[in-house]
Amino acid sequence: MLQVNEKTRPRSMSQAGYGRRNRQGAILALAVFLMAILVGMLAFSIDIGYLAASKSEMRRTADAAALAGCWQLIDSEIAGQNSIQAYESMVGSATQAAAQNSICNRTTALETAGDLRDIRDGYLASLSPNAELSSNSNNPFRAVSVRVQKTKELNGQVPFHFAPVFGQFGHEMTVEAIAAFATQIKGFKTPSNHSSSNLNILPFALDQATWDTLLAGSGPDDYRYNLDGTVTSGTDGVREVNLFPQGTGSPGNRGTVDIGGCNNSTADIARQIVHGISADDLSDLGKPLILGENGTMTLNGDTGISAGVKDELASIIGQPRCIPIFATVSGNGNNANYTIVKWVGIRVMSVKLTGSMNSKKVIVQPAALIVRNAVAGDGTRQWSDKIYSPVLLAH
Repeated sequence: MLQVNEKTRPRSMSQAGYGRRNRQGAILALAVFLMAILVGMLAFSIDIGYLAASKSEMRRTADAAALAGCWQLIDSEIAGQNSIQAYESMVGSATQAAAQNSICNRTTALETAGDLRDIRDGYLASLSPNAELSSNSNNPFRAVSVRVQKTKELNGQVPFHFAPVFGQFGHEMTVEAIAAFATQIKGFKTPSNHSSSNLNILPFALDQATWDTLLAGSGPDDYRYNLDGTVTSGTDGVREVNLFPQGTGSPGNRGTVDIGGCNNSTADIARQIVHGISADDLSDLGKPLILGENGTMTLNGDTGISAGVKDELASIIGQPRCIPIFATVSGNGNNANYTIVKWVGIRVMSVKLTGSMNSKKVIVQPAALIVRNAVAGDGTRQWSDKIYSPVLLAH
């Protein structure tokens, strides 16, 4: 009788179908499990990506607010605001800039009062990433720090889209930015060959004693600078001084300095008055236009101001310019050598270079000025007064 091994007996059709259904069920369960994992990973990546995008928005907002606040400090100086007015204007500008940059489609607010305020001003010793804001006004950089928060208490957390399934509804985040500008300028880098980048320096030197006396509040106040850029007779609370040499031509007089080749011609001086110091001028000077480590540099000059530049000086009335301040001068006439110790900001108010010696005048008053191509000094001395670099992000 034929014997059939149970192990080799063919399965019935019903048994084979059952096995296939088992395998199909297992594959379906595995597919559902893997899809759940993939959906979870996708949800996780979307939330993480949204956090990264939100942080970029916060960084943009903090940068914009810090820059706006810092520029406002310069504008307040130009407008002659006191320290309280300048601080309030700075806070207002920073707050407005933050509000104009939404985060997560929501308007951004800054805390402006108390010890936990988001806007602070101060000084930096350098622009290095680890420099900290301080109240030490000897530091050469004026700075504004802005913190942008996304918390439950302020602006709301950065919301999650899928994490609420796991009970996580948002994430708190804080970003800080610092903008700064140099308040101590020890000199100037060579500008590009484009005339728009020339240095707005008048090639006339004023003695240090007269400048210090002027800043101390001594001197006449016969001219008024108006907000529209014009100058009229009257008072504006800012003292003035006559830049024109009133002496006899002996050493100690104010006069013209050569920022270029020796014995600059009247045409060169006239061009520099209107268009500023060019890259070619600095090349002809043959040395950096920067105060040395001892705080001085020497410029050749002439103890006088030529009447041939009266029209050029008259054309810049009301405009701010930078001039060098000298401590001593040696030599006479066009052999004078001025020891420059500081750079300062002034505004030309009135010009008269004809007539008797006693009637000639180039009246100037202290005025804030933003200078390009500036080289910042350190906190060891007062390198400049009323001239500032453009604002930039520190960190």
